[in-house]
This record gives sequence, C-alpha cells and structure tokens, in this order.
Amino acid sequence: MVQPDEERPAYLRKDGHVAIITMNRPHAMNAVNAAMSMAMQEAVDEFLADPELRVGILTGAGKAFCAGADLREVAAKRPLIGPDQHERGFGGFTKQLIDKPLVAAVNGYALGGGTEFVLACDLAVMSETATLGLPEVRHGIIPAGGGLLRLQRRVPLAIALEAVMTGAAISPEEALRWGLVNRVVPADQVLDTAIELAGKIARNAPLAVQASKRVLYQAAAQSDWDAEAWKLSDEAATAIIRTADAKEGPRAFVEKRAPKWEGR
Repeated sequence: MVQPDEERPAYLRKDGHVAIITMNRPHAMNAVNAAMSMAMQEAVDEFLADPELRVGILTGAGKAFCAGADLREVAAKRPLIGPDQHERGFGGFTKQLIDKPLVAAVNGYALGGGTEFVLACDLAVMSETATLGLPEVRHGIIPAGGGLLRLQRRVPLAIALEAVMTGAAISPEEALRWGLVNRVVPADQVLDTAIELAGKIARNAPLAVQASKRVLYQAAAQSDWDAEAWKLSDEAATAIIRTADAKEGPRAFVEKRAPKWEGR
C-alpha cells in the first residue's frame, strides 16, 4: 500500500541519522513545479528541525533525478516556486546555506535545475547511466537556480563557460574527472552508496561536522593567509571545543569505546 507521504511531490523518510528526501514526480521526470518546490522545502525544514537527523540525501523517484524546471509551467507563465520561497530559492534550499551536510544521489537525468540541485549539495554519488548539464540556453533562458554561480567554483572557468554556453551534457566520467561528483557507480547502487557515504559522516560529531562545512564554504573565496579566513577558523574551533561532544570524543577514545554524540 502506498504511504500518504509517498503521494506528495517530495517527501522525507528516515534511515537512522540520515534523512532521505525524494523528489516525487516520476511521470514528469521529477521536473520542478511550485507544488514540488514547496514540498521540497517542507522536507528540508523537517530534516533541519530534527536533531537526530545529521545528514540528508536528495534523490529522485523513478528513472530521473530531476529534469529541471517544468517547461510546461514556464510556457504557461506559472511560477516554479511558492509565493514565500523567493529568499529560499528554487527547491526551497538553493539560496540558503544550511549547516547539515547534503548528499545528492543522482539516480538518473539531472538537467538544468537538476544539476543546480546537485551543485547546491555538498557531495554527490552519480549513476554511470546518469547525465548532468545546464541546457537552458537552448531554451532561451539561463540557469537561474545557482548554476552560473556554483559551476565556476567547482570546475575551471573554461570548462564552466563551455558547459553553460553550449548547453552540452556532462557525462559521469567528465563529472568525476572535474570533481562535480564524488562517486560514479552502477545505477542500482546509487542510493545504497549515498547512504553508506552519509553514514560515514553521521558517525562523527554533528556540531563539528557542521562547523567544518561552514568554515570550508566561508573560507573558499579567501586566501589561507588571509586574517579573516583564520578568524573564521579560530572562532569555529573555539565554539566547538566548548561543546559536550568535544569532551566526549577524547573521553571515548581513552575509554576505547564508540562516542555517544549529543549534538550539543
């Protein structure tokens, strides 16, 4: 029997400390309309609000990860996001840096907005039969969900320029070579591999993981000789060392047992 959540255009299910958020419009290759964008934001907010959920996975139902914007909605001049999502962006999370790690489980086509979702995640596992790409220029539009901002930070500028100006597809081999994804695996292993990767992260102290992610992103545009970059690192380290988890980690090591993280 189909569960009520699985009838929604996006939903969350829990696997231990891991939240699996599924885009659920398989009949439309998980193309994004406003209802799906709002459902994704609700799932993301549920993930962030639950202290037991430490890592999120974003994936798609059916054969596609996400085919991007629903062009039927665009042609009909209907919005692709909810009325209150302008500050949160496409999918309810592309404009907002969230502390908890996100892993994209790219199970199939991830074009346009689908690639932008991948770029908004921290890590990615990609099917060897999947495809990335930003083909918007072929439709007279541009990647407005962060693709133009993020792609050139992930790959050399010439590669980013070619990708966005030609709209050409990016193969799994190219995505792995340029560091757009962390793993390329057979299609039937994508979600399991993403769960395994998320589990490795979830075993660590959650506040330390979140602080590490935050500093990496904030310092990415600065030199490691920059005083402001060191200030970010020092402030994060000072805050973390005061946490209960920072005391539990060394104690568990000395006592030769697994740490019991409290997230505080």
